[in-house]
Amino acid sequence: MFPSIRRALAVIVLSILHLERPTVAFIDVIARDFNALTRKVTAHHILLPKSDEVALSLKQSIRNKVNPPKGSDKEPIYIVDAFSAAAERYSRDEETAVRGGLLGTLAPQGYCRAKELDAACFQVPLGEVCGPIESEYGYHLLLVTERTNCPKLDGQNTRISRALDESVLLEGSNIQESRQVGMVLFQQVGFWLGASFAGGIVAELAAKASDIIPSLP
Repeated sequence: MFPSIRRALAVIVLSILHLERPTVAFIDVIARDFNALTRKVTAHHILLPKSDEVALSLKQSIRNKVNPPKGSDKEPIYIVDAFSAAAERYSRDEETAVRGGLLGTLAPQGYCRAKELDAACFQVPLGEVCGPIESEYGYHLLLVTERTNCPKLDGQNTRISRALDESVLLEGSNIQESRQVGMVLFQQVGFWLGASFAGGIVAELAAKASDIIPSLP
C-alpha cells in the first residue's frame, strides 16, 4: 500500500476512534437518564413522631401480624393489609392514612414531598416493612409493593402479590415486552445520534483530508 494512502486511512481510523469514545459515553448517559425517568413506584407509608421507640415498636407489631410468633394461635395477615390497617390507625399523615398510607400508584421518582422518603422508595426491598426513615415531617415506615425499572435492586421482579397462605409472592413483568421497548428506544437513539454526529464526522474527515491531499506525491 502506498504511504500516502496509509496516511489517509490512519487519519480516518483515528478520527472515528476519537469520536466513538464520547459517543459511547453519551449513550450510557442517555440510558441512565432514561432508567431514572421511567422508574415508578407504588408504596405505602406511616408517618410517626420522631421516636425510635414508637417507630420500631409499630414496625415489629406489623411484622408479628404478618408472621405470627411460633406457638401463636393467630392467623397470618397479608403484609399490605396489616400495614394499611396500621396506617389508618396510627399515621399522622391524614391525607394518606384514609387510604391505608398509599402514597401513590406507579408514581414517578420525585413524587413524594419528603425527599428522604422519595429516595427510600427506590432503595428499599420490595414487600418488606422498612424504616424508620427520618424527614422534616417525622419518622416514616415504608412498604413498597410495586416498582418498575430497578433491575439492579429487584432483578426481574416488579411487584408483590398475595399467596394462598397470606405470604408475599414476588412477581416479574413481561420480559419480552421490556426488550421490545428497549429495542425501539435504542433504534430511536441510534437514529438521532447518527444524524447528529454524521455531519461532524464528515466535516472533520474532510478537514483532515484537505491537509493530506496537498502532501500526496
